[in-house]
Amino acid sequence: MPHASTHGGLDGRVIVITRPAGTASGFARQVRARGGVPLLLPGLSLRASEDTDRARAQLREALRADPLLLFTSPAAVRFAAALAPLRTRATVLAVGQGTAAALRRHGLAVEAPVRHQDSEGLLDLPALRDVRDRGVALVGAPGGRGLLQQRLRDGGARLREVWVYRRTAPRLDRRHVEAVCQLRPGARVLLSSAQSLAHLHQALPAAAWLRLCHAVAVASSERLEAAAREAGFRHVRRAASALPADLLAAAR
Repeated sequence: MPHASTHGGLDGRVIVITRPAGTASGFARQVRARGGVPLLLPGLSLRASEDTDRARAQLREALRADPLLLFTSPAAVRFAAALAPLRTRATVLAVGQGTAAALRRHGLAVEAPVRHQDSEGLLDLPALRDVRDRGVALVGAPGGRGLLQQRLRDGGARLREVWVYRRTAPRLDRRHVEAVCQLRPGARVLLSSAQSLAHLHQALPAAAWLRLCHAVAVASSERLEAAAREAGFRHVRRAASALPADLLAAAR
C-alpha cells in the first residue's frame, strides 16, 4: 500500500537522494527541515540536447502546430524553456504534478494525473483516449521505456518527438563511494527513476552497492518497487508518488 504525504520528523535518519546532479538542493532542504540528514547520490546527469538548433526548431513547430503537447518531466520543462518561450494554444499535459507545477510557472494551463503519476497515468487522461490522426508532441529526452511512444502510435497519433535534453551516467567520486560504504541499514534510499537505479548499480563498486542494498529503498511506483527488489534491495517501501513530500512520508 503506498504511503501518502504527511508531515513528521525523520529523527536524524540518513536519506539518500538519487535525483539527477544539480536538481536535489530543494529536496535536501526538505529533508533537513524534517530532521533528516540528506546524502546526495545522483543517479543521472542531465545535459542539453547535442543539437540545440534542431531541438529549438522542433519545439517551436510543436508549440505552433500540434494540438497536444506532453511534457515528461520537470527537466523537460526547464530545458524546453531555455530553447523557446513556452507559449501555445495546444492542450498541455504533464506526466505528474511536479512537471505540471513547472509548466504552470510558465503560465500554462496543464492537465496531469493525480494518483498514478507515470506514463500509464498520463495515458489514462481523457485528452489521450482518442488520438487517432491528432498531432501529439512528446517533449523530453530519448531513452526510457518507450511506452508513451508505442501507445500513441498504436492509437493512430501523428507523433512528434522533441528531445530537448539528454540523460547521461552520473560522475561519482570517492566521496560518494565512501559515504555509501558508511550507511547504516536504517538509511532510506529514495528512488524515482529506473534509469538512475541502473546507473548507480553500474557505477558503484560491488561493496558499496551491497551496502546501499542493505538500506531501505523507497520507490515512487509499483514498477520501481519491483525493479529495486530485482536489483538487490531487501526492504522496499512504496510511496504514493514521486513528489518529495510523498517519498519522505514513506521514508518515515
